[in-house]
Amino acid sequence: MLGSIRWRDFSRHILKNRLSLTGLVLIFALLVFAAIGPYVAPYDPYTTDPINKLEDPSKAHIFGTDNLGRDILTRVLYGARISVTIAVIVLVVSGTIGTLIGIIAGYFGGGIDNILMRITDVFLAFPRLILAMAVAAALGRSLNNVVLAVAFTTWTIFARLARGQALAVKEEDYVEAARASGASSWRILFVHVLPLCISPVIIQGTIAMGGIILIVAGLGFVGFGAQPPTPEWGVMVSDGRNYLPTAWWACVFPGLAIMFTVLGFNLLGDGVRDILDPRMR
Repeated sequence: MLGSIRWRDFSRHILKNRLSLTGLVLIFALLVFAAIGPYVAPYDPYTTDPINKLEDPSKAHIFGTDNLGRDILTRVLYGARISVTIAVIVLVVSGTIGTLIGIIAGYFGGGIDNILMRITDVFLAFPRLILAMAVAAALGRSLNNVVLAVAFTTWTIFARLARGQALAVKEEDYVEAARASGASSWRILFVHVLPLCISPVIIQGTIAMGGIILIVAGLGFVGFGAQPPTPEWGVMVSDGRNYLPTAWWACVFPGLAIMFTVLGFNLLGDGVRDILDPRMR
């Protein structure tokens, strides 16, 4: 249980695992860039300078400039805030919806379980990026609709996980004791079942953050997500791919930002799993 793990134990296990520590450092750096990036960025992310377009990395422009003369370092820093904000909102929305659906299906079982899980199967039958593209195209191309589109495709992983946990927890003796004492099903569900489903959901959420950022970047790359001139990483990679042979920096640096962010969340997620899951310790 998450509440039984002290912060000191958590930090000790993270520090002992080099890969998890690497992931923590990467995520910490991302959060710092997202928080202070717009305040330390050397240029305005939207100001164009056609005279200095596609300049090589230099002291004036550490990451070079793009096809409109905009400073790539500045846009990468601004993009960190956009990516983190979208990923966190998507995680909260999809994690909450998926967990509630999962524990309801697992606890009540029967027809409710069949209906909810068949709906989940329908969503799982489609590739997440393709389904997100379809939803984003139907809703319209904007950052707000990106959040809805990605959350629409991500809740299923939490629903499946929470259902499995609920199926196991509802057979525990203390749940039977609560039921025998007259506690209502909803009270048992939220007081006794839900807390024991939180730990695996947190683990899955940490790992899912990388996938969420990839989907958001993918939507921006294919034109269904954030729209130019928004400094979003996927949009930047899409804009720079046409100049890859002559100006590799235009898409390589935002691509590296995506890579290190996803890597950081995956490494940290593995470490959190090892700490919170007693079977892995």
